[in-house]
This record gives sequence, C-alpha cells and structure tokens, in this order.
Amino acid sequence: MSGIFGIVSKKNCASNLLYGTDYHSHMGTEYGGMAVLGKKFYRGIHNISKSQFKSRFFDEYKEMDGNFGIGVISDRDAQPLIIGSKFGTFAIVSAGLVENTSELAGELLAQGETFGEMSSGGINSVELIAKLINQGRTLIDGIEGLYDKISGSASILLMKEDGIYAARDRLGRTPLVVGERDGDYAIATETCSFLNLGFRIVKYLEPGEIIHIGKDGLEEKLQGNQTNQICSFLWIYTGYPASSYEGISVELVRERCGRLLARNDNVQADLVAGVPDSGVGHAIGYAMESGLPYRRPLVKYTPGYGRSYTPPAQEIRDLVATMKLLPVKEVIAGNRIVLCEDSIVRGTQLKKYTLKKLWEAGAKEIHVRPACPPLMFPCKFALSTRSLDELVARHAIRALEGFDKEDVSEYLDDRSDKYEKMVEWIGHMLDATTLRYLRINDMVEAIGLPRGKLCLHCWLGE
Repeated sequence: MSGIFGIVSKKNCASNLLYGTDYHSHMGTEYGGMAVLGKKFYRGIHNISKSQFKSRFFDEYKEMDGNFGIGVISDRDAQPLIIGSKFGTFAIVSAGLVENTSELAGELLAQGETFGEMSSGGINSVELIAKLINQGRTLIDGIEGLYDKISGSASILLMKEDGIYAARDRLGRTPLVVGERDGDYAIATETCSFLNLGFRIVKYLEPGEIIHIGKDGLEEKLQGNQTNQICSFLWIYTGYPASSYEGISVELVRERCGRLLARNDNVQADLVAGVPDSGVGHAIGYAMESGLPYRRPLVKYTPGYGRSYTPPAQEIRDLVATMKLLPVKEVIAGNRIVLCEDSIVRGTQLKKYTLKKLWEAGAKEIHVRPACPPLMFPCKFALSTRSLDELVARHAIRALEGFDKEDVSEYLDDRSDKYEKMVEWIGHMLDATTLRYLRINDMVEAIGLPRGKLCLHCWLGE
C-alpha cells in the first residue's frame, strides 16, 4: 500500500522525518525515500528490499537541513520525486495504486510529454501524478483534476517553498491524519508514527480533502466529502496495532474480530495462538471471549525478518516465511490449537511454513480461524493481490466447478452449500483439522463503521 509521512517544523525536521517515516516500514518493502526543503532540496532514495529503512538513511539524514520534509515507504515506485513545474519546484510522494497508469501515460506521450523516472521498466506512477497535477490552472485545481483522471487511488504529499500540500484519495481508500506538537505539524498514513515523536492527532482528512501546512499553520484548501470507502484490510492486516483510522483503533478491531470468531465457534481446544505478528490481536480477542488460554507456539524472530506477504517476489516471500517463525515444541506437542490468522491469500505460506511446523512439533489438532472472509477479488486500489490466480478461494472454486467461474455470487454467501464446500476444500488443502472464516457482517461489526463507508471489494467485488 505504501506509507507516507510529512512534517513542518520550526527547527530542522530531518531527525523527526527519519523516525516518522520509519514507523511506516510495515507498509512496503521496495523503496524508502526522504526529501527535506531548506535553503535547497535534499533527497535520498534507497532500495530497502534487503535492508531496513533506518540503516539506509541513518548517516544520510544528518546532511539534510530544513523545516519541511516528506518521506515514504513505497511498495513499488522509487520516490520522492523532485519536479520542476509551472507552479515552481516541488517534491512529491504518493500512497495508493493508479490502475490506468499506462493509458494516461500514453495520452501524455502522444501530447509530447516525456518521462524521466522509470520503475521496473515501466512508468513511475508518482511522476505521472505530478504531470497530471501540472495540467491544472492552479496547484489545487491540478490536484483536484488528478482525481477526475485516475482509476484506483492516490493520497499525496507535495512539498514546495511555502509548505506541504496534502490530499487524501477522493474515496478515502487510504488515510491521512494530521498531528500537532508545540506548533509543529506532521501528516501521516499511520498515527502510530506520532506517538513517540510527541504529536497529538488533531485532524483526520476527509476523502478528497486538500490542506496546506506552512509556517502559519494548517489551512483547508478544498473541502472533503462524505463518500468514504476506506480499506477494511487496514484494520485486519495492513495497519500497525498502535494506529487508528477514522478514530478507530486497529488493535481493538482485531480483538473484536477474535471475539466474534470465538462467539460463533464450538471447537474443543487446549489453547489459542496467533500467527505473528498480525494474527496476535485476533487471537487475544478469541482467548478473551472463549476463556481458552492464549499461548505462543510460534514466535517471530523480529530482529531479522519483516512481513512475508509484502515482498513482490515469491521466492523472497517463501524465504522470509520459512525463516521468521520459530516453533516452541514444548507448547505445541499434544495440544489442540486454535490458530488465528489475519487472512488467507494464496495459502502457500500458511500450509508450508506455519501449519507444517506445528504438525512436525507434535500438534494434536490445528483449527485455523482467519479474521476476515475468503478473499475473492484482486485489490484495485493498492498493490496487494493483483490477479485471481493468486487467491486460494478461486483455486477452490475452479477445482469444485471444473472451470474458472465468472459469477461466484453463490460462493460469497456464507450460508450457502457452495460456500461451505469451498471452505472445506481450502481447509483440506491447508492440512488443517478445521477451517472457519469470520463472516462479512461480523467483520463490518468489528470495525464499527457503516458498511457503506468501507471498501469490501476484496471480498464482495463491489
């Protein structure tokens, strides 16, 4: 998904920018970048696929000096970019996914535009965003016009000599939150980035809202709208437990998911566990509701390994999944385990590198409980699942039907026989004793927003 962080400070902001950006490291694994504006622009971009963000910038940030700064942890494009434009020189970062990048870039190329930034052999979507903004009569008009042209989502931070302009995606798929500390301001994807830096939340941007933060404080440039469809997966998996979106705590939502899983379960077990790290909150909620003890049959070797889902290459995902989880045989052997997981995408990591370790350590039974429904559609708004073939639920439907079925509505109904057969097939493939997913209505209840204000596309295709 990517995570972005910006700061406007009365003093040199480079140190706060380093740590504020670093608190988004769970959001991407490809590139990390920082730009600071003082007497000049300072910028650094590094590949972080094989090293941590802080280690790549720890010496470099000390050479940056300025009151304004923006940073990014990117899941795809190298950023921030520094652009010369009719609005002056600016630096820009973005979080989201522009699905029609190729089509829009083709139109601009036909008009005589050129692209200087290429990512993985293709157009850098952040440069595309900058060029689209530059077509506006004013900077605000350009940002507003951007959302008329793109398919997908983009929340942006744009930094120039008068401060930072921030725009949240028009449908609110990705969040932006403002914090304040003694007259300094920060704006971020993740509110957890504020806590140890001393910022307090003062504003959640509305979908489509544009603000400017400069030396005179915060000013609204374009009013937001109420058409919010924020990504539900932020609470289930993507977000950090100490963060909140729309004022709703990630950790508490995960606990409520676990409680609702337990409330609709009748399995007999000896202990509850979560797949580290994102399954832990769900498992704690399950334990609180069921009365079963929460224990740790699997522990994550945190110092060396990050998230195994975010790397783009399957071989890297497999390596991280293999190495990061360590089984505790003394907790596992002979026990019936309820294993809470945030979700099941491909199912390969869960089967080969999690359940296999539990079985080999002597587990008696393993009851898998994902904290969301089966993922049925690729994400159109962030770089997560990109094709139907990645989804184990679609593999199950193909096996049951004998072909790739376009209309899967019968499989979306968690009361239908076809849904039950699909779940049974997935459970058998995983080598789980039982498998039971959280129902869509329970997930919505756990999040606590009206259903119409949540993006549920990954589960319902709507």
